[in-house]
Amino acid sequence: MPETCASAVIPADAASVWRLVRNFDGLPYWHPAIAHSALGDGDARDRVGSVRTLRLGDGSTVVETLLSLDDQRRATTYEIIESPFAIRGYRSTIQVSPLTTTGESFVMWSVGFDCEAHDAEHLVALFRDDVFTVGLRGLTGYFARTT
Repeated sequence: MPETCASAVIPADAASVWRLVRNFDGLPYWHPAIAHSALGDGDARDRVGSVRTLRLGDGSTVVETLLSLDDQRRATTYEIIESPFAIRGYRSTIQVSPLTTTGESFVMWSVGFDCEAHDAEHLVALFRDDVFTVGLRGLTGYFARTT
């Protein structure tokens, strides 16, 4: 099962970063590759089991389900249930931790998934570089603009 992650130091306190990250419908606010997000009928941005449909910048869509939202650990986990990617069992977690010496935050975004062996290297790089790293740079930029 391929796995990958990306991390960043965000120039804001953990509580502020977590308030933004925990919003299951909020990716378009800070992730530059997400053009639009919509929750399913009756779903909520903070309720486990909610489904969101993301429209990417290229027009493709990804449908995800919120699996966990842990305010104590400042961690959220979701899975992809429909996408243009040749993957199965995609489960991703974003966790926000305080950097107590600076007042900033450390954010780790990780994933494990299954795919055909010949696709693994490409998909690991895609999720690490084009999804997670781009998103974390967007999160950094969001807080750099608002502070």
